[in-house]
Amino acid sequence: MRIFWKYILLCLILGSGLFFIEFLKLPVHIISLMNKVMRSLLVFSIAFPIIKSSNKYCKNILKRIDGDVVISSLISNIIKIFLFIIVALIILNIFDISIAPILATLGIGGLTIALALKDTLADFFAGFYLIALRQIKIGNYIEFDSGERGYVADINWRNTQLRLLGNNLVLIPNSKVMSARITNYDLPGEEMSVLVQVGVHYKSDLELVERVTVEIAKEIMETVEGGVRNSDPFIRFHTFNHYTIDFSVILRAQNFVSQYLIKHEFIKRLQKRYIQENIVMPFPIVAVNRSQEDF
Repeated sequence: MRIFWKYILLCLILGSGLFFIEFLKLPVHIISLMNKVMRSLLVFSIAFPIIKSSNKYCKNILKRIDGDVVISSLISNIIKIFLFIIVALIILNIFDISIAPILATLGIGGLTIALALKDTLADFFAGFYLIALRQIKIGNYIEFDSGERGYVADINWRNTQLRLLGNNLVLIPNSKVMSARITNYDLPGEEMSVLVQVGVHYKSDLELVERVTVEIAKEIMETVEGGVRNSDPFIRFHTFNHYTIDFSVILRAQNFVSQYLIKHEFIKRLQKRYIQENIVMPFPIVAVNRSQEDF
């Protein structure tokens, strides 16, 4: 707020300066130059706080359209550059400088720059496509076909920043992101199913196994952070294995990362309850035959 009032005070001083310049007994061309300089400073002093707060204004506008929005650094920088260009054009107009020759020069030089920065421009426009398609957003948890997975920390003019669970950053060029096969665990919603594979002995009472397992699963959903309350976990038997009857337990997690704590607590509590109910989870036994020559 203090900075805001400083800019207002600066604008008032510059406005007063413009008023008093007219009363100075100086040559006309000097007064004209001073007038242009003062008007340019006044324009810049008004525009600078607007440019500085542009991210906040744009976020408020987008928030009304699409709820909670995080603006990437690419969009942030483009907005600021666009506003600076407008200010520069206004100042050039104040000094009666024609922008046509400047645009012509930029047009000729732009072709050379485009050829030299072909890969960089490909990443730049790919970043726009990523933001425009809205299939990957800041904060989404995604996984690439190459194995990297983590939270999207930012999308800038050159690369997409992926923050791994270990709090490390992986920088992936935007053009590579566009061509990669990606799983977005936050779309269309963050909630997801969590499958835990379990096996019990062939002599087990499967009705008892189902009842006990579902009871523990419901308890996990209600008490463990990240579980989806009021959901109905269930099990499905699916395989007569070599030494077990295997089944899947299907639970619900609020997001991808929540599944780790849910699995952790579920396995602990299930194993404890199985021991109480005398439900056996067998494990393979390896028999090693050794001849007398080995001794």
